[in-house]
Amino acid sequence: MATSPMPDDWQRALVVAAHPDDIEYGIAAAVAVWTAAGKDVHYVLATRGEAGMEGVPPETAGPLREEEERRSAAVVGVTEVEFLDHRDGVLVAGPELRRDLAAAIRRHRPELVVTGYFGPTWTPPGVSPAYLNSADHQALGQCVLDAVADAANEWIFRDLAEPRWTGVQYIAVQEPSDPPHEVAVEGQVDAAVRSLTEHRRYLELLSDVPVEEQAQQVIDMSTLTEDGRRRVGFRLFWG
Repeated sequence: MATSPMPDDWQRALVVAAHPDDIEYGIAAAVAVWTAAGKDVHYVLATRGEAGMEGVPPETAGPLREEEERRSAAVVGVTEVEFLDHRDGVLVAGPELRRDLAAAIRRHRPELVVTGYFGPTWTPPGVSPAYLNSADHQALGQCVLDAVADAANEWIFRDLAEPRWTGVQYIAVQEPSDPPHEVAVEGQVDAAVRSLTEHRRYLELLSDVPVEEQAQQVIDMSTLTEDGRRRVGFRLFWG
């Protein structure tokens, strides 16, 4: 499939993720490109990732991971990070999550809404065994798509205080394998690595590999193409 550049006819983006560190696994490199170009990017996270640190109780992990995410966002030029307080690990695709996401879209008023890959597996079709995607990622992604329409509809969630928002032009879903659109990120690889490195305590629990080395490996995996280019891939939908 031929790959085209991402459209640039927008000013404000809202990046929506399930957990702290989700955005930093690739998307943050594109965010760094956008903010460097003067775009206004905000983050909304459905959970605080409080169930994601082995041996660390949720009441400790949640605030720690929230602070790591705020520092991480700042590295790539994002100053507004909102958490919706859903429980980590048990996100449900349905009206409650859609309502909260629609309200967030109305508050932030983006022209571009961005979210992570939410297919059932990380493995190409036909490969077995396959690596499963998180249940939270799957639930969130579909709700993000639905919430864009909900944010524009005055009758679905009539109790929302925020005025409806019809200004979303595009929804961009990260596409790791065969993206129709891409953002060239050659100049922002270091920023992406530093952004992921801010999740230091989280990464220290995942591996004995030094955090900086882990972060570099992740960003290489998520941005480096076979021909040596650096890009973040997306699949686009109309808003």
